[in-house]
Amino acid sequence: MIGYVMVGTNDFAKAATFYDALLAEMGAKRFMEEESFIAWANNPEQAGFCITKPFDKKAATVGNGVMVALVVDSSALVDKMHAKALALGAKDEGAPGPRGDSGFYAGYFRDLDGNKLNIFCMINK
Repeated sequence: MIGYVMVGTNDFAKAATFYDALLAEMGAKRFMEEESFIAWANNPEQAGFCITKPFDKKAATVGNGVMVALVVDSSALVDKMHAKALALGAKDEGAPGPRGDSGFYAGYFRDLDGNKLNIFCMINK
């Protein structure tokens, strides 16, 4: 259902470097880019993640209550990507760990522009 998710940035070069390094941890690569946006995916036929300079030329802002969730296949990769995001300058919004008793395992952070993301997987209980 979801084709891609896009977040705005006020420092395009810095955001591109951040996401190149972070998304490489899950095997994602750039598959489309123009002067004002970059898209990453594990496979261009699947949902992608994008950054953009806002079309209206105004400052990018963070949506209150908006979050992008990136799925991976193991809790070890959740831990690794959360740590990588923090090492790249992201702000912690919730350490990796189980949430509730459904097998949902996630770590939360805000990227360099303040966009909230989570890396998650489903683990066996």
